[in-house]
Amino acid sequence: MPFFHPYKSRLPNAMEALPGREQALPLPPRHAVLDTPLAPPYPSGMAVARFGMGCFWGAERLYWTRPGVYVTAVGYAGGLTPNPTYEEVCSGRTGHAEVVQVVFDPAEVGYKDLLRIFWEAHDPTQGMRQGNDVGTQYRSLIQPTDPAQRDQAQASRDAYQKRLAAAGFPAMTTEIAPDGPFYFAEAEHQQYLAHHPNGYCGLRGTGVSCG
Repeated sequence: MPFFHPYKSRLPNAMEALPGREQALPLPPRHAVLDTPLAPPYPSGMAVARFGMGCFWGAERLYWTRPGVYVTAVGYAGGLTPNPTYEEVCSGRTGHAEVVQVVFDPAEVGYKDLLRIFWEAHDPTQGMRQGNDVGTQYRSLIQPTDPAQRDQAQASRDAYQKRLAAAGFPAMTTEIAPDGPFYFAEAEHQQYLAHHPNGYCGLRGTGVSCG
């Protein structure tokens, strides 16, 4: 009889979540590609966006190559456990998704452009998985960091849902989460595909454009 993992398909409640820790995980001081500081404070005028679209390695690379992006980092958001480790997130008992944090200059690249990358780079209809990557940490998630981002995210979700439906896809499962803590992932996950160019990237879009 196969082992059933209850936290692959549902989020834990507060009683089930792992306790985590007060201390943040060690972080490299600078981005391996952009050579900008990973942690705040960021320069005046920068905005922050967060997206979860499955394994965060490939998602981060998509954004660090975009002009107008100041710095990217991978981490965990949308859950309950403070400062979780990768292994804890993969257990399903933190409630977090793997996300990429994008610090960008709105004068050079708009949030709408970042949303387009998000929608077109993954399949937002798959629930608690992305391709062969199965688990709550791989769910599709947007964490707006201000009300304007929330409104744009909701509008783009509704517009893209119409295009997906016209192409025969089921309803999307993307979560638009309240703004909350972002916990940086371990050093070995930051800019992973810059350090390992032939490393795993499971990103697969639907082929449906935002128009």
